[in-house]
Amino acid sequence: MTILILEDEYPAAERLQRLVAQAAPEAQVLAVLDTVADALAWLAEHPAPDLILSDIQLADGLSLEIWEQAVVPSPVIFTTAYDAYAIRAFQANSVAYLLKPVKLAELQAALAKLRQWPKDSAIERLLDALPRPGRPYKTRFLVRQGEQLLPLPVADAAWFLSRHETVTLVATDGRRFVLDYTLEQLEGLLDPAQFFRLNRQLIAQLPTVRRLHPHFGGKLLVELHPAPAEEVLVSREKAGAVKAWLEG
Repeated sequence: MTILILEDEYPAAERLQRLVAQAAPEAQVLAVLDTVADALAWLAEHPAPDLILSDIQLADGLSLEIWEQAVVPSPVIFTTAYDAYAIRAFQANSVAYLLKPVKLAELQAALAKLRQWPKDSAIERLLDALPRPGRPYKTRFLVRQGEQLLPLPVADAAWFLSRHETVTLVATDGRRFVLDYTLEQLEGLLDPAQFFRLNRQLIAQLPTVRRLHPHFGGKLLVELHPAPAEEVLVSREKAGAVKAWLEG
């Protein structure tokens, strides 16, 4: 078994390698990478590993961005320090999730589960939440206004903001509605030609982006309308993708 480890914390990566050596002595760790960018580059240049052990949060963003940008024919076991609310967003899309610090017995159980599955079942489940050709995208949300429920067209959504485990839809007219979705779920429901996840906290619709401003360290400052309370920054690694999305 060949394994790729994606982990941005050195002690956690070292611990994971030791546990792998105990749980699967025959396994070969091919590489330990700490960024989404490095993982994408490595996967483009090497055959897919038999398994990926991945933290959810890497040094330059969420590891799920890897599967949004590339087709990776490898099952995944997520290792994470996220709480149970965040974990539920990923549970259905992976072989297993392991809370840090990872325990040997838990890793052994996850590997046993992997061996029992058909080779492609984990891949299908992981990709199921991502946009696919032919799948209709969401056209409206049922939002609560006082004691009423109102259908709100997706076209009226300016952006979606995640704060403190709560996702808020901000409409083009400034109204705000709390949604029972995570940003990860919304990424699979919204048309990627119209909506883009600018950073960990925010998904914006194309017409709401007014200007891009160069920012320190190769980042981009995004000017939206209506404007959020805080600055919207795009990482250097994601800046090119945002420009390409805006160009169409």
